[in-house]
Amino acid sequence: MFAFNGFSQSKDGISVKETSLVDYVNPLMGTMSKPSMSNGNTYPAIGVPWGMNIWSPQTGKMGDGWMYRYTSDKIRGFKQTHQPSPWMNDYGQFSIMPVNGLKLGQDERASWFSHKAEVSTPYYYKVFLADHDITTEIAPTERAAEFRFTFPKSDSSYVIFDAFDRGSYVKIIPSERKIIGYSTKYSRGRYSDFKNYFVMQFDKDFDYTGVWNGKDFSAGVTELKDNHTAAVIGFKTKKGEVVTAKVASSFISIEQAELNLSREVGNKSFDQVKADAKALWNEKLGRIKVEGGTVDQMRTFYSCLYRALFFPNKLYEINKEGEKVHWSPYNGKIEKGYMFAGTGFWDTFRALYPFLNLAYPSINKEMQAGLVNDFKEGGWLPEWSSPGYANIMVGNNSASVVADAYIKGLRGYDIETLWDAVTHGANNAGPIQAVGRAGVEYYNKLGYVPYNVGINENAARTLEYAYDDFAIYQLGKALGKPKSEIEIYKKRSMNYKKLYDASTGFMRGKNEDGTFQSPFNPFKWGDAFTEGNAWHYTWSVFQDIQGLVDLMGGRDKFVDKLDAVFSTPPIFDDSYYGGVIHEIREMQIADMGQYAHGNQPIQHMIYLYDYAGAPYKAQMHVRDAMNKLYKATPDGYCGDEDNGQTSAWYVFSALGFYPVTPAVNQYALGTPLFKKTTITLENGKTFTIEAPKNSAENFYIQSATLNGKKYDKAYLDYSAIENGGTLKFDMSNKPNTKWASDKKAAPYSLSTAE
Repeated sequence: MFAFNGFSQSKDGISVKETSLVDYVNPLMGTMSKPSMSNGNTYPAIGVPWGMNIWSPQTGKMGDGWMYRYTSDKIRGFKQTHQPSPWMNDYGQFSIMPVNGLKLGQDERASWFSHKAEVSTPYYYKVFLADHDITTEIAPTERAAEFRFTFPKSDSSYVIFDAFDRGSYVKIIPSERKIIGYSTKYSRGRYSDFKNYFVMQFDKDFDYTGVWNGKDFSAGVTELKDNHTAAVIGFKTKKGEVVTAKVASSFISIEQAELNLSREVGNKSFDQVKADAKALWNEKLGRIKVEGGTVDQMRTFYSCLYRALFFPNKLYEINKEGEKVHWSPYNGKIEKGYMFAGTGFWDTFRALYPFLNLAYPSINKEMQAGLVNDFKEGGWLPEWSSPGYANIMVGNNSASVVADAYIKGLRGYDIETLWDAVTHGANNAGPIQAVGRAGVEYYNKLGYVPYNVGINENAARTLEYAYDDFAIYQLGKALGKPKSEIEIYKKRSMNYKKLYDASTGFMRGKNEDGTFQSPFNPFKWGDAFTEGNAWHYTWSVFQDIQGLVDLMGGRDKFVDKLDAVFSTPPIFDDSYYGGVIHEIREMQIADMGQYAHGNQPIQHMIYLYDYAGAPYKAQMHVRDAMNKLYKATPDGYCGDEDNGQTSAWYVFSALGFYPVTPAVNQYALGTPLFKKTTITLENGKTFTIEAPKNSAENFYIQSATLNGKKYDKAYLDYSAIENGGTLKFDMSNKPNTKWASDKKAAPYSLSTAE
């Protein structure tokens, strides 16, 4: 047998076995990262879609957000994590490490490893710990996992369960072959009684026990509560002896952790847990089946799809009565119902949530119900949750997340409470800048947040508030709210115009007296903008691109400006930050001019050619970005992956369309990556995208048909997908500058909407 393009094929060509979709995934994609240069800032997540817990090998020190770096030589442990980003760091964490010989400190117990002796998949991880002669394997469930350790012949084989610092508790119960306890370590927010409870059940009697407080080891002691605690259990093992351990956690209680363990793992063997996780991944990845691409494209596609299916992750559990319950990061109580955490809407409103609404609406229905509980328990919708309110980033983009879900047809949750939540957030400044709208009193009075009133990133806030107002207006219409209530949001949707400076052709900060900020440098990052400059934020008019076209003087000038993003050298002014932040460096080295795909503000920009009669240019740049900026390799992203957002851009773009304007039932067309893609919808219907002539050279669309009828629009209606059917493209290596170029073929804009 030999491997060929992702297939196992006999030499005579008779027997062909298709590769399991999950085995195209490379969890190591994006792990070759560091604070000064992000190639994804990911870790090899071992888990199941949206599971409460994720597992990862840990190369970084305790508390290091960069828990796994591909370039590291040593593994310090295997960590339960809920970390959405290294910049947010972690909560609900502990680490498990098998060792040969009593080595307690995280440096002492660390072991050399090699990627040659590492197997990393979403459903199974395996690595050889060279310094200990121990092989560790992990298979996950939603709230639990099973470990399998293969030990050498030794009288001193140990497993160290490190509950970390900042207050933890461990207890060893030898008669039950069990470790229980809790960790309280978290990074963001302020919680009065946060605990991540755990239970770990072994299948072998303990020969040794002890506890460690980070400094001193106490042999034979089985219980410890301290700032830093670890439980140590040991065995005498034969060469090749296998010991399994089942572990689960809960944010509610040790009893709930034990219930999670019995429910999700119970008496299952390691191989059963592994097989179940693999089947679950194949079911979820199989919602979208792609054909006719290279094996590298298949790997990149499914690796990105995998990343899009983790966050936000479940924070809720199932109690003994079968009820959904959760510990609330908002009031510290145990409450009933759904709860999710671990996402920043500034990133994910753009593509991740629209993608869930398209391909996995049932999970976003749960997430919307969770948002209801966020508001009821905390008084605000979160803009960043990790697990509760995190004071970071700008905007009020929860409005988009709520609106797009309802407009895409999601039902069965308390939308009226969410309406109250989004209107409350739109008209009030929160107790921290991360909820509600900082500067709302200025925005509602002047139509913008002024540059000179001490509110940072004011132009970015204004532009995002204007789009968020549009999302609220769209939701209000869908809910049948009276015009007198929602017209103000439509009016505010046009506030972007107040920041456009015709003399420079850019969005620009504006002072309270109506004058523009001065001096002004469109290459200056930060200041009036968020992790970007005027070249990036000028395009943040998701709701009314035609209005922006008009401000710039028409279609030709608009296209010229888009072209200039790529042709202008990647020069920058970093004076606001006092140094080069990683997002700047990632733009600088990409050789794409001012286009900064490694961060979110400009990711939709390529598709704006559709609005100005030049879809062929969108096709060219989309394919170029996909080829250049994404690969299923450790350096495979061009910046932070960010909780599924940057991956969702790739997945959408590979399908051939993208949600430029969430809260509208349209997608802007790009160019499909594969010869055939089949989307199996939750309503039971399928939508197929066919491009039989597609190739590395043939990325231009010559013509298209939708269900056999001529199609010459630069957008695709959501209903066309939901109803099922076939969109077929005729592809070529030469652009058709006329196709979908008519003004009536352009996607939605508020100023021209009927």
